[in-house]
Formats: sequence, structure tokens, C-alpha cells
Amino acid sequence: MLEINKIRIIVFYKEYFQDFFSTQNERVKEKIIWTLSLIEEIERVSKHYLKYLENTDGLYEIRIQLGKDIFRIFCFFDADKLIIITNGFQKKTQKTPKYEIDKALKIKKEYENEK
Repeated sequence: MLEINKIRIIVFYKEYFQDFFSTQNERVKEKIIWTLSLIEEIERVSKHYLKYLENTDGLYEIRIQLGKDIFRIFCFFDADKLIIITNGFQKKTQKTPKYEIDKALKIKKEYENEK
């Protein structure tokens, strides 16, 4: 079996992301897994898949689209190669809801305090 060298390692912090992931259908789960693998394996990730959120103290959003359905998963870097996944949600409006960003920032702070 061919071993793939990962450029980054994705870690799920506590159960926040798993709670979101477990409620998705199989097609959405497959697309999420595909996108996370892409982020781990390629050197330069397009903003189409991973975008920095301005004015958020290091928060990024992983961007997933399946048909007309749009999903966002928040994350941040811990060191250069480690990505910590916080939470995810299905996006239903043009602008990312502030309460979703606030939730991700709260999880990030919790992670940093426990480190």
C-alpha cells in the first residue's frame, strides 16, 4: 500500500466537530473527509478549501460545497503543521453567522487554556 506523506495533521478537539459530523448524510461525510485529506496532503491549499478569517485571532474556515449545500468547519493552527478542528455547521446565509465564529473562538480559547 502506498504511504502518503502528510504536509499537515488534522486533530479534532474534543467532541465539537464529531457532534456536527455524525448528523450529516453519507455523501456529505465523504466530501468532508475528502476535503480534510486534501488539506493534509497538498502543499498549497486553495482559498476555495481553506480560508483565513480576518479579525479572528488565527481562525480559518474549511469550505465544503456539495451541490447547493454549503458547509463550514472552523479550525486554527497549533505550530506550523497541526490543524485543530473546532466546530462545523451548514451555511444557510451569504454571511457566516457571528455566533458560529464566536463559538469557534471560544473553543480555540478553551484549547489554548488546556494546553
